[in-house]
Amino acid sequence: MKSLVGPPVRPASTAAADLTLRRGAARVLLDNWTGTSTVPSRTLYPHQWSWDSAFVAVGLRHLSVRRAQRELESLLASQWADGRIPHIVFNSGVPHDAYFPSPDFWQSSGAGKAAGAPPAPETSGIVQPPVHALAAWLVHRSDPAESRRRGFLARVQPRLTAWHDYLLNRRDLGGGGLAAVVHPWEPGMDNSPCWDRALRRVEPAPPSGFRRADLDHGHPADRPTDLDYGRYVRLAGAYREAGYDDRVVRHGFAMEDPCFNALLIVSELALAAMARELRLPDAPYTLRAEALTRRLVTRLWDASAGLFRVRDLHTDTLVDERGVSGLVPLIVPHLPSDVVGKLHATLTGPRFRAPATRLVPSYDLTGPSFDPQRYWRGPAWFNTAWLLHRGLRAHGLTQDAERLRQGFLTQAGQSEFAEYVDPVTGEGRGTRRFSWTAALTLDLLCADHAEAPS
Repeated sequence: MKSLVGPPVRPASTAAADLTLRRGAARVLLDNWTGTSTVPSRTLYPHQWSWDSAFVAVGLRHLSVRRAQRELESLLASQWADGRIPHIVFNSGVPHDAYFPSPDFWQSSGAGKAAGAPPAPETSGIVQPPVHALAAWLVHRSDPAESRRRGFLARVQPRLTAWHDYLLNRRDLGGGGLAAVVHPWEPGMDNSPCWDRALRRVEPAPPSGFRRADLDHGHPADRPTDLDYGRYVRLAGAYREAGYDDRVVRHGFAMEDPCFNALLIVSELALAAMARELRLPDAPYTLRAEALTRRLVTRLWDASAGLFRVRDLHTDTLVDERGVSGLVPLIVPHLPSDVVGKLHATLTGPRFRAPATRLVPSYDLTGPSFDPQRYWRGPAWFNTAWLLHRGLRAHGLTQDAERLRQGFLTQAGQSEFAEYVDPVTGEGRGTRRFSWTAALTLDLLCADHAEAPS
């Protein structure tokens, strides 16, 4: 293990150093471009992922606004008729054994037909966090004239509205006005300890029933365990057998996640901005964002812990785990001031201040399930750092925001745009040349940070 010498400090910024970093990030995105969209990784993730594409579009806007628009449009082209945006859109040219669960597991065009799955391409049946409207608005803002010329907002705004309608209607499983996730892959933080208690109720699928392709390219120490994977497979299979119909299926896993709902709030505000641009009524989106913010605080805020908790809808209780998901709501612009103060204290306190990186660990460093290497059980991720950077700026915490930005850029360059970072050693983990790391590096290098956060 490397000696602990403290978080890396980025040298005084120079035009040459930033240009080198920008060129490296651009090369990652060019290499991972398929012609219609960007894969997260050529090896570990060879298809199109939902929230990955949103983050990629945020970075691509600094290279090619047209390509950033196309990134989002290609994803939305596979939207289901019920409004959901699937978490994977499969590339038919990639062999099925390159990734599991593959198209023949999800069977979207058949099993999902009644729920409105498109006949082609094949997709998964679950979703990921709704960051897409925020991404679309940022893409528009980067070149409004080009966006208007192509009618970009006019095309994507109705689809994004339908996506949010699906989440706020079909996925309000707790009746409290928040959107629920029904699989650990949906909140994007796949095997966070926040899901452990709920997953213990799920009988895992037998190991003989599936083959994990992720271990062909990822180290077992970095990846979810076979037991967890068996539970993921069981939940996805049960959803498929129910035709992916949220009106009839009895979900074995149902959680209200703070990050997921915070991104829904910010994206509702982005839809309001789009409506104003398109000369449509913006009040429906603004009012929904206000209501969601109240519900987020009422249902998920834990003042004594200083962060938001996950709510397990099977027991209607908050989960006693501290994950980075509970800090991401800092991105919501109109939180009560006392909530912002406590979130800031928790973010900068000992539970989330890593010894070897300025990025934020995905789980409480002092928590019983902390693992510095295993996927979402401790490693620090670049996308959550980007979200927290926006949150810090939204609430005027500019010094902390700049400190996080500088740490992000240092770590991205040193790790060859790694998927995530060990918070104890600072070592890059997971796959390298990861698309959202490269894309968000570009954004932090190129964006006008004086602009309004949303």
